[in-house]
Amino acid sequence: MPEDAATEPHEGLLQSILRVLKLATVALALYLAAFGTFDEVIVRGGIVGLAIVGLCLEMFGKFNSAGKGPVLSKIWVSILIVAAITAAYFFIFRYLEAEIAIYEFTDIDHIIGAFGFITLLEVTRRIYGLPLFLVCIIVFAYAIFGKNLPGIFEHAGFSFAETFNTVWYSFDGVYGRALSVVIQVILIFIIFGAVLESTGASSVLLKIAVSLTSRLRGGPAHAAVIGSAVFGTVSGSAMANVVGTGVFTIPLIKSRGFSPKFAGAVEAAASSGGQITPPVMGAVAFIMADVTGISYLTIAAAALVPALLYYFSLFVSILVEAKKCGIEPVPGAEREKITVSDWLQSIIFIIPILSIVFVLVMGRSPATAGLVATIIALILGLILNRNFRAKPLSILSHLSRAGHSCWTIVVAVAAVGIVIGVMNMTGLGIRFSNVILSFSGDSILVSLVLLMLGCLVLGMGMPTVPAYLLIVMVMGPAITKLGVSVLLTHLFVVYYAVFSNITPPVALAAFAAAPIAGSKPLETGFEASRVALTGLIIPYIFVFNPSLSLVEGFDLVSFLWALGRTCLASWLIAEALSGMSVSVKVMAVRVLFAALAVCLFLNIEYVAFVATGIAIAVLVQRFVGGTSIISTEEPT
Repeated sequence: MPEDAATEPHEGLLQSILRVLKLATVALALYLAAFGTFDEVIVRGGIVGLAIVGLCLEMFGKFNSAGKGPVLSKIWVSILIVAAITAAYFFIFRYLEAEIAIYEFTDIDHIIGAFGFITLLEVTRRIYGLPLFLVCIIVFAYAIFGKNLPGIFEHAGFSFAETFNTVWYSFDGVYGRALSVVIQVILIFIIFGAVLESTGASSVLLKIAVSLTSRLRGGPAHAAVIGSAVFGTVSGSAMANVVGTGVFTIPLIKSRGFSPKFAGAVEAAASSGGQITPPVMGAVAFIMADVTGISYLTIAAAALVPALLYYFSLFVSILVEAKKCGIEPVPGAEREKITVSDWLQSIIFIIPILSIVFVLVMGRSPATAGLVATIIALILGLILNRNFRAKPLSILSHLSRAGHSCWTIVVAVAAVGIVIGVMNMTGLGIRFSNVILSFSGDSILVSLVLLMLGCLVLGMGMPTVPAYLLIVMVMGPAITKLGVSVLLTHLFVVYYAVFSNITPPVALAAFAAAPIAGSKPLETGFEASRVALTGLIIPYIFVFNPSLSLVEGFDLVSFLWALGRTCLASWLIAEALSGMSVSVKVMAVRVLFAALAVCLFLNIEYVAFVATGIAIAVLVQRFVGGTSIISTEEPT
């Protein structure tokens, strides 16, 4: 009998089991959003165990489907599955025993905890690569061996038993508060995104975006920015957004004459920006509200203008690139036609999003808002989308993918829990903050630069939520000690946790876009960083100009002054970075534009005034005069 024929029934059974487990995860998330948790210990322990087991079964399935998976690898994955189930069981029942009586953890408990720890790290490594894995290993080693370190990094020292008790058998580590918030809040919004996708809301809104932007030079590139901003705020994953919208937008962008790397870069940059776009912000706003104690509505309001400035900078970069490439607007005959049916189907997205804001304004929980939005989206999909109404069970495949996404985010946050537990034990965050403060002195700018670099490094290879949690625990306290508000500090961290998705060497969003665009991953990452360069500067702008947040020391004149300068600087930076010409004349103009942009960012009033006047004069000359001050052609 052929080998394929022998393995097919087993593969079919495994896929059926996986689908059941994913849908069970979705059902649990819906139940918790509707009725609240029934037992924190069982829920947290059970869902971590379920996530690890499910991801291990997926690995096993890949070995089988390849037909050549090493036997030792299959054995190793089988051991991981048994270890995950056992470790989750021990956590639940040992924690419950410790709640009702004094319980002394035994060597067996510590060994099982070690197995659970190793299993979690191995699955983390396979899903997210080395960065998060190495951070967890280093931090755990610090807990054990930090007593031997010199200077401020020395601590009293902890044994393996004490460390595992904190990391595995308490609510201070793997199963801590961060995991609880993810289970109760983030998972329902992942499901909400899956429901929107299944009802056809994503495709119709992209169609509308393409139609609305067809009169601009950038055409589908601008549509990608709008579509990714809209869907990115819900999806919670830049990579998922790239794959979901990029398969449609990237070929369109290329068809208009943009290079493959630029097409991939635009999609990667736009998809990443969705995580900083209200109202949902990829659900990171709800995590931030829990961590800081600041209301969700305040956080969403503070994030609004910076997010709009980020997308404005992308629009300008696309316009300049289109001008350089000689790309004209889409001809009238080729423009997408929007029907009444399309506008009606857009309601499937619009009303649920508005319902989230309404429910939160009424004082209900984020989980309730996500559940209400999910139910409304499902009902509207059945009413307004004929295809969905004809095949309602098609939603199961989308929910199954949502179950997988739930597993991956649970594993990432559980791994970050290791870092949080060790930091609480050793005071590592305070020690790290002291190092930053001693290095930067009293300079907020130097501290922000160090924080930015730390965010880009620590955020490599991770979704926004775990990256934000990890970074803010390690580095956030240093900035607040310098007088920057808690709200602005956390927004600063979120922005760079998001931008780590497009900054090489580990630019996950760019790497996801590159195969679709047919470009090289690193090349696409560098192009995305160029396109989004102004966006990378915006966090500094709102820290030094708090009025842009709308809630921190708001003053209308200061707000308008900062807003105008930032918009002008976005255009100047886009012009300065455009094209490949090396002629002396063109390079001199680009240097001038870059210098003007720097002057606009400086909080030196008379310098900014002069730079603003020059920039406005150049802008008038460009658009009123009808010619570009920068020519991309070499003189003959």
